Amino acid sequence: MKTILLALCISINFCVVGQTPSKSTVPQDAEIKFEKTTHDYGTVFQDANGDCEFKFKNSGAEPLIISDVRVTCGCTTPYYAKEPIMPGKSSVIKVHYDTKRLGVFNKTITVLSNAKTDQVVLNIKGEILEKK
Repeated sequence: MKTILLALCISINFCVVGQTPSKSTVPQDAEIKFEKTTHDYGTVFQDANGDCEFKFKNSGAEPLIISDVRVTCGCTTPYYAKEPIMPGKSSVIKVHYDTKRLGVFNKTITVLSNAKTDQVVLNIKGEILEKK
Protein backbone atom coordinates (compact mmCIF):
# COMPACT_ATOMS: atom_id res chain seq x y z
CA MET A 1 0.00 0.00 0.00
CA LYS A 2 2.85 2.38 0.90
CA THR A 3 4.50 1.62 -2.45
CA ILE A 4 1.32 2.44 -4.37
CA LEU A 5 0.84 5.67 -2.39
CA LEU A 6 4.48 6.66 -2.94
CA ALA A 7 4.22 5.94 -6.68
CA LEU A 8 1.02 8.01 -6.87
CA CYS A 9 2.66 10.95 -5.08
CA ILE A 10 5.69 10.81 -7.38
CA SER A 11 3.44 10.65 -10.47
CA ILE A 12 1.43 13.68 -9.33
CA ASN A 13 4.66 15.56 -8.58
CA PHE A 14 6.00 14.87 -12.08
CA CYS A 15 2.71 16.01 -13.62
CA VAL A 16 2.70 19.31 -11.71
CA VAL A 17 6.44 20.07 -11.91
CA GLY A 18 6.90 18.74 -15.44
CA GLN A 19 4.32 21.03 -17.01
CA THR A 20 5.80 23.74 -19.14
CA PRO A 21 4.19 27.11 -18.73
CA SER A 22 1.78 27.88 -21.52
CA LYS A 23 2.34 30.86 -23.78
CA SER A 24 1.25 34.07 -22.17
CA THR A 25 -2.19 35.33 -23.05
CA VAL A 26 -0.83 38.87 -22.97
CA PRO A 27 -0.54 40.11 -26.56
CA GLN A 28 2.88 40.72 -28.07
CA ASP A 29 4.17 44.22 -27.64
CA ALA A 30 4.75 45.25 -31.27
CA GLU A 31 2.40 44.72 -34.20
CA ILE A 32 3.06 45.39 -37.89
CA LYS A 33 0.17 46.32 -40.20
CA PHE A 34 0.85 46.81 -43.91
CA GLU A 35 -1.44 48.93 -46.09
CA LYS A 36 -0.93 46.36 -48.87
CA THR A 37 1.14 43.22 -49.24
CA THR A 38 1.21 43.01 -53.06
CA HIS A 39 2.43 45.50 -55.64
CA ASP A 40 1.50 44.88 -59.26
CA TYR A 41 3.75 46.77 -61.70
CA GLY A 42 1.46 45.70 -64.52
CA THR A 43 3.02 45.55 -67.98
CA VAL A 44 6.00 47.88 -68.36
CA PHE A 45 8.86 48.26 -70.79
CA GLN A 46 12.44 47.29 -70.19
CA ASP A 47 14.39 49.83 -68.03
CA ALA A 48 11.16 51.27 -66.55
CA ASN A 49 11.11 52.51 -62.96
CA GLY A 50 11.27 49.39 -60.79
CA ASP A 51 10.66 51.13 -57.46
CA CYS A 52 7.70 50.55 -55.15
CA GLU A 53 6.89 51.05 -51.47
CA PHE A 54 5.13 49.02 -48.82
CA LYS A 55 3.83 51.31 -46.08
CA PHE A 56 3.22 49.91 -42.60
CA LYS A 57 2.36 51.03 -39.09
CA ASN A 58 3.38 49.77 -35.66
CA SER A 59 -0.05 49.34 -34.08
CA GLY A 60 1.40 47.70 -30.96
CA ALA A 61 2.42 49.10 -27.59
CA GLU A 62 6.22 48.67 -27.87
CA PRO A 63 8.86 49.61 -30.48
CA LEU A 64 8.85 47.51 -33.64
CA ILE A 65 12.24 46.25 -34.77
CA ILE A 66 12.68 44.87 -38.28
CA SER A 67 15.52 42.37 -37.97
CA ASP A 68 15.80 41.40 -41.64
CA VAL A 69 14.16 41.69 -45.06
CA ARG A 70 14.86 38.71 -47.34
CA VAL A 71 14.31 38.49 -51.08
CA THR A 72 14.07 35.50 -53.41
CA CYS A 73 16.74 36.65 -55.86
CA GLY A 74 19.29 39.34 -56.64
CA CYS A 75 16.92 41.12 -59.03
CA THR A 76 15.03 42.56 -56.03
CA THR A 77 16.61 44.97 -53.55
CA PRO A 78 14.86 46.06 -50.32
CA TYR A 79 15.57 49.21 -48.30
CA TYR A 80 14.19 49.62 -44.77
CA ALA A 81 14.73 51.54 -41.53
CA LYS A 82 17.20 49.93 -39.15
CA GLU A 83 16.01 51.98 -36.16
CA PRO A 84 12.96 50.95 -34.08
CA ILE A 85 9.54 52.18 -35.18
CA MET A 86 7.75 53.60 -32.15
CA PRO A 87 4.15 52.63 -31.28
CA GLY A 88 1.63 54.42 -33.49
CA LYS A 89 4.32 55.47 -36.00
CA SER A 90 4.57 54.47 -39.64
CA SER A 91 7.46 53.59 -41.90
CA VAL A 92 8.07 52.11 -45.32
CA ILE A 93 9.95 49.28 -46.97
CA LYS A 94 11.19 50.38 -50.38
CA VAL A 95 11.76 47.73 -53.03
CA HIS A 96 13.59 48.03 -56.33
CA TYR A 97 13.07 45.44 -59.06
CA ASP A 98 15.60 45.23 -61.92
CA THR A 99 13.48 45.93 -65.00
CA LYS A 100 16.27 44.99 -67.40
CA ARG A 101 15.07 41.39 -67.17
CA LEU A 102 12.36 40.49 -69.68
CA GLY A 103 9.22 38.47 -69.05
CA VAL A 104 6.68 37.81 -66.34
CA PHE A 105 7.90 37.98 -62.75
CA ASN A 106 6.46 37.19 -59.33
CA LYS A 107 8.85 37.73 -56.41
CA THR A 108 8.48 37.56 -52.64
CA ILE A 109 9.99 39.72 -49.92
CA THR A 110 9.94 38.29 -46.38
CA VAL A 111 9.94 40.80 -43.51
CA LEU A 112 11.22 39.47 -40.16
CA SER A 113 10.52 41.44 -36.97
CA ASN A 114 9.70 41.29 -33.27
CA ALA A 115 5.99 41.79 -34.05
CA LYS A 116 3.15 39.50 -33.02
CA THR A 117 3.25 38.15 -36.58
CA ASP A 118 7.02 37.82 -36.81
CA GLN A 119 7.08 37.08 -40.57
CA VAL A 120 5.15 38.92 -43.25
CA VAL A 121 5.47 38.01 -46.92
CA LEU A 122 5.19 40.82 -49.47
CA ASN A 123 4.82 40.22 -53.22
CA ILE A 124 5.75 42.08 -56.36
CA LYS A 125 4.63 41.00 -59.80
CA GLY A 126 4.37 42.22 -63.35
CA GLU A 127 5.63 41.76 -66.88
CA ILE A 128 8.60 43.42 -68.57
CA LEU A 129 8.41 43.89 -72.34
CA GLU A 130 11.33 44.63 -74.64
CA LYS A 131 11.83 48.27 -75.63
CA LYS A 132 11.21 48.93 -79.29
